[in-house]
Amino acid sequence: MPAVRFTKAHGAGNDFVIVESCELSGISLGAESLPRFATRICDRRFGVGADGLEVVGPSSDSRAIARLRLWNSDGSEAEISGNGTRCVAAYLTEAVDAPERFSIETEAGVREIERTLAKSPYYEFRMTTDDSQCRILEDQPVGEGAKLGGDMTAVHVGNPQFVVRVDRLDFDWQTWGPILERDPHFPDGTNVSFVTVNDKDRHTPTLEVRFWERGAGATLSSGTGSLGAALAARHHGWITDRARILTEGGEMYVDWLGGMRLTGPAVIVSRGSYETE
Repeated sequence: MPAVRFTKAHGAGNDFVIVESCELSGISLGAESLPRFATRICDRRFGVGADGLEVVGPSSDSRAIARLRLWNSDGSEAEISGNGTRCVAAYLTEAVDAPERFSIETEAGVREIERTLAKSPYYEFRMTTDDSQCRILEDQPVGEGAKLGGDMTAVHVGNPQFVVRVDRLDFDWQTWGPILERDPHFPDGTNVSFVTVNDKDRHTPTLEVRFWERGAGATLSSGTGSLGAALAARHHGWITDRARILTEGGEMYVDWLGGMRLTGPAVIVSRGSYETE
């Protein structure tokens, strides 16, 4: 029975299985088989268990040391994961002795990575997204979401995000997540973030966020979801140029210094071999 070597890591509780593309080609697993492979290896009862699968291969972009392709736990392919990219950065730090600063190519473009803490297996990285790739798409309630009230903002940070400001998070947001994800307003689906704002610390306001991710469902945190929440918050004037993002899985920080920057943890959890059929 062929086996695939993997590394598992998480970014603030948002977890990923990381596999080298050469491992998959070595067992003749082609692109057409990757959606099914992703659902199997990400299964929390019958597989390794993760929110997504990151496949690492060589990059055709001279700026980047690797290229990532991401499959969600339901087998759908996504453009980018902020947490997943940092998890791969931790993997590359240990696997190929990646430098303190380097770049990774994703399906959403090249992202600059800076290692800010290294205490294996715990790392912290800062990922920078060019401002030109972060934009407000629309500023209005969508479909059934209008029943929630409050500000609703569609943004793009390399992938689609729909940000809903709420007064409190103790409501059935996991019911609303899939409703908004699949709203006809978003023909390709969208990630959804429910946000509360605490601006008592004016220097670094706190956005507490719950995430419903397209293709993965409820996750403990989301890197691009955090970027989307911060971008919407800045657009509305709830924050200025820095925010603490408080998630169920931990905290991250977003600022605008030479681009839109996301700083957060990446922890190597385990390594092993996954037996395939």
